[in-house]
Amino acid sequence: MSADIKIPTVGESVSSAIIAQWHKDNGAPVASGDLLLTLETDKISTEITAESAGVLDILVVEGQEVAIGAIVGRITEKALPASAEPSSELSAMIPQQEPQPQPPAESVLATQPELVPVLPSPARSPEAGSRRKAPVSPVVMRLAKENGIDLSLVVGTGKRGAVLKKDVQACIEKGMASAPAQTSAPARASAPARASAPARASAPAKEHASAELLPDLSIKPAVQPGPVAPAVEQNGRITRRRLSPMRRKIATQLVSAQQDAALLTTFNECDMSGVMKLRKDVQDDFVAKYGVKLGFMSIFIKAVVDALREVPGINARIDGEDLIVNHFYDIGVAVGSDRGLFVPVIRECEKKSFAEIESDIADYASRARSGKLQLSDLQGGVFTISNGGIYGSMLSTPILNAPQSAILGMHNIIERPVAVDGEVVIRPMMYLALGYDHRIVDGKEAVTFLARVRDCVENPVRLLVGA
Repeated sequence: MSADIKIPTVGESVSSAIIAQWHKDNGAPVASGDLLLTLETDKISTEITAESAGVLDILVVEGQEVAIGAIVGRITEKALPASAEPSSELSAMIPQQEPQPQPPAESVLATQPELVPVLPSPARSPEAGSRRKAPVSPVVMRLAKENGIDLSLVVGTGKRGAVLKKDVQACIEKGMASAPAQTSAPARASAPARASAPARASAPAKEHASAELLPDLSIKPAVQPGPVAPAVEQNGRITRRRLSPMRRKIATQLVSAQQDAALLTTFNECDMSGVMKLRKDVQDDFVAKYGVKLGFMSIFIKAVVDALREVPGINARIDGEDLIVNHFYDIGVAVGSDRGLFVPVIRECEKKSFAEIESDIADYASRARSGKLQLSDLQGGVFTISNGGIYGSMLSTPILNAPQSAILGMHNIIERPVAVDGEVVIRPMMYLALGYDHRIVDGKEAVTFLARVRDCVENPVRLLVGA
């Protein structure tokens, strides 16, 4: 008995995913609950665990983009005895020392829903065949065929010795390629034998096809596989690689926000002296009591909640021809990671303490870095705060996180001379930027909102007493 490993549904708007990493080797034993693979979608990363125990059979290699519901592997519940004859599926994954009878091409295609791995031909040496244990992607196979590269002679640099696209390209540059293979099956069967594999060239076309890495022609996936590895072009001057689903989604949303909204930005500056003094005075006691540091973000979130109450027109969004006014305060906080920019949402900020907000932020940041965020963590916010100051940004115009109507941009703190009570003094100053949708937010509301945020930050006692 065997159990299929399928790509699960991870959200209503998610139609595909990329296999980011297999955590078990092909043919490895797995126990129920073991982590099998990590998926990357256009929103989050998702981990899939084994639902049963057995032996893992990988059908789709890392880097491939697959449709939701696609079968990417199987778990055979019991490993085959040493004396047992391997099945047609498992024999395709095991290099043979002696030539074995091959099933017809039709049966091979029928039993492999995604890929049929490469088998060593009788003319290849046992040593060459034993090296090829990892599946080869269709992109790599096609590139090798077009340039007459014998994959049994290519040293793979991928996981478990897998041959990657860059490995084949390196062979091409070294002059290992012979005449490119013909595209039609009859011409390929009658073409002169290649020096590296004379026995394969004289084999019948059907037998030859069964030994290649071919897609299942009876299944047409919704998403075609993308390149497994970046392509180096123009003699190493550039590298071409496909955008990840997450990066494509971010690009689409940002362009859509600029096209669908009437964007406008207003600026102000904030004296951070009061906040910095407050943090210095209470930090030790705060950490001792709550186990987290009092940061700037929780203070700004509380200031934004206060300003949204003062100017409720900003806590709204457009839905077709309707205006939706929100009466809750779920604030999104932009968090950067190696996988891209996430905006997890802090729920019910008006009810939470500074310590609770700081704990939520720390938890989200940790989960974003490790790919543990859930789709529900990123949905439902009414307002977003982006802190470009942690990267050294002095000033920027933040783009809306649609369908929200406004976003606050924080920037780095710089000591500058300012006039206070008729005197020039040096103060730690921060520029604030409010980006908003001018279709529903007027300039007066935007300026009033930003001034309220500034006043709360410059007088943090107001936040503590709710004044």
